[in-house]
Amino acid sequence: MVLSLTQRVDAANIGLMVFSCIAAFILPFEVFLFSYGVLGPLHYLTEIGWLHKKGYFTTGKYDFVFLALVALGITLGFLGLSDYLNEVSTGLIYLGFLTALAMVIIKDNSLKAVCIVLLIFSTLFIGDTPFYKIFFAVYLPTVIHVFIFTALFIIYGALKSKSILGFISILVFAICACSFFYFPAGYQPLASIEYIQKSYQGFAMLNQMLLNLFGFTELQGFNQASVNAIFNSQSGYMVMRFVAFAYTYHYLNWFSKTSVIQWHKVPKTTLAIVVVLWIASILLYAYDYMIGLKWLFLLSFLHVLLEFPLNYRSVIGIGQEMKGLIVGRKTVVTK
Repeated sequence: MVLSLTQRVDAANIGLMVFSCIAAFILPFEVFLFSYGVLGPLHYLTEIGWLHKKGYFTTGKYDFVFLALVALGITLGFLGLSDYLNEVSTGLIYLGFLTALAMVIIKDNSLKAVCIVLLIFSTLFIGDTPFYKIFFAVYLPTVIHVFIFTALFIIYGALKSKSILGFISILVFAICACSFFYFPAGYQPLASIEYIQKSYQGFAMLNQMLLNLFGFTELQGFNQASVNAIFNSQSGYMVMRFVAFAYTYHYLNWFSKTSVIQWHKVPKTTLAIVVVLWIASILLYAYDYMIGLKWLFLLSFLHVLLEFPLNYRSVIGIGQEMKGLIVGRKTVVTK
């Protein structure tokens, strides 16, 4: 039997899920650091270029400029170049996430502007709630982006193509994600624990929040107890395996779609620039992981924000496909 292009991509993705799962299980910290430092930059560069060709999936030609400015503001705050922007960074993420929805469903620019003003005003009333800070500052740009939204892409693709392998891939994705919590095991680092802790410190808060979320700990503040829980405990390894799997497969999933979405079809000059920037990024990560994080922070956050409209489109697409299945089933029953 000859598989269609969609079926081949689905089959490849099932293999990539299993590969990411096994790699994350064996070397969770190392796999994450490699994926984020090597696969991540190439993903950001190529996806932003592809989104640009697609008009960022918004209703306005220049809507992306506002999201880019939000990403710039968050970056300036993160780098310590503006205390004010650092203080309001959570509000900027909140603003980018919800304005992206307005950019998808509203065509009138004046109405979009009104929505943005109202959203800015709304930050005055919700800025002190713990859920607001944890959801938008910690979860949304990390595990929600790489795990939840990736799951939505898989579901939408399966519903749209009606591919059996596509539906199987949904099941495999869920099994892989859950497996880390059902099969606990020790962990023998390949890299030195000092290097791992130093390189991973920019993400440690995410692990602490996930440990609390899953009920493994009730850590308050970041201290030595947090470090021990993240880097030297069975529950810490479980969470890290999940994080490593989510990020690694998120990147591999993007590259597996090359033949479908044709993101690589760009002018040779553009491709050369992408390759040069990618190699430079890898070298910076190899030299000092924290320098690499700072170097690519803008690009990383920019790709997260610019992808929000596509995320909304996927949710809308899932709703439409489900509605089509339900309506079609009712029609068959009526006949």
